[in-house]
Parts: sequence; C-alpha cells; structure tokens
Amino acid sequence: MSMAAKASTGPNTPQAVLTRGLWHENPVLVQTLGLCSALAVTNAVANSIAMGVATTFVLVGSAIIVSLLRKIIPHQIRITTYILIIATFLAIADMSLEAMVPDVHKAMGPYIALIITNCIVLGRQEAFASRQPVPLAVLDALGNGLGFTIALLLMGIPREVLGNGTFLGVHVMPHSFEPWVVMMLPPGGFFMIGVLLLAANWRDLRRRTRERIARALEADVKTTA
Repeated sequence: MSMAAKASTGPNTPQAVLTRGLWHENPVLVQTLGLCSALAVTNAVANSIAMGVATTFVLVGSAIIVSLLRKIIPHQIRITTYILIIATFLAIADMSLEAMVPDVHKAMGPYIALIITNCIVLGRQEAFASRQPVPLAVLDALGNGLGFTIALLLMGIPREVLGNGTFLGVHVMPHSFEPWVVMMLPPGGFFMIGVLLLAANWRDLRRRTRERIARALEADVKTTA
C-alpha cells in the first residue's frame, strides 16, 4: 500500500484531481496496484466492466464517508475504520452485481470480495480522502476508478477478441479465425499487462526526453542571450 498511500503530486484543482488517476497516476499502469484482479477477471470484457464499476462505486462511496468523518475518526483506529467503511460499500456492490448480472458475478468468483484488500481503495482513503473535503475526495475516487476501469478494458478487450473471437459475447472475428486460447489463460493476462506497462513506460520516457530537450534548448537560449 506504500505506493498508493503516497501523497499525490501536483495542484489540487478539481480538473487535476479528476484526471490524475486516468493516466499520470493510473492505479494499474503507473502505480502497478490492483494487479491481482486485473490479471484474473480481464479474460472477458463484461467481467472487466463489472469489476471496474464495482471498484469505482466502492471508491466513491467510501471516499464520501471517510472525507465526512475525517475530523472525527481517531488516528489510532483510522485504518480499521476505513476497512469497515469499504466493506459496507463492497457488500452493496457484491449484492447488486449478484442480483443484476448473476452470470458475471459467478464468473468473477471471489475477486469481487478482494476489492476490500485492493491497495487502490484503501490507499486513496488514507492518502487523499482522509485529508480533503468531500468534492475533491469524490473527484479523486472517480478519477482513480475510471483509470482502473480503463486499464481493465485495455486488457480485457484484446484478450476476449483474440482469445475467444467475441466482444461482449458477440462474435466479431472471421469464422476462419483460430482463437488464441492462451489469451484466455493466466499467461495471456501477464502478456497484456506487460505490453501495457511497456507502452506506458515508453510514453513516459518520451515525455521526459522532450522535457529535457526543452530545458536544454531554453538554457542554450539564455546562455547565448
């Protein structure tokens, strides 16, 4: 949880708080948190959506309560209190999924319950919601939840399309296409997370290189001036 609990950098404007979790501090692609569920449930797009929506609901709901009670909760029992709050919203999400999409709920197995141990959820309550007013806490939770969902979909869509030839259960590949069965298995999950982390690191490296070049050019201009 150390990485998740690290205080967010940058200004706490509403737009910055909302968008930070989408890319610059994406829970999966940058902080590499929540990988257990990301690897386990992304063999189907429906599972990815359900896990993303459930996690976002728990994040937002618990962020509201933690932010409201941040000045009341004793420091010594804050983690225990956060876990109880998270567990309450998790129970609501779990029962809602079981009632509305029982097949998806069954396919996801125990991984919904593991949201309570997800460092993304507990880490954001400790690092942000417990220190900020409700509006900012909600925006932070929503941004991280959407970032988590996007990462799951970036893994789930290729895995289902290539591994089963379908998208949300609808056949989309030519009948001559031979499904890549490995994409539906655990190695497929590791392969996709590796590809996404490689792409994220490559993009970050390019950004840092451009910034270094810009600073060097600026220094040269000042020197010549």
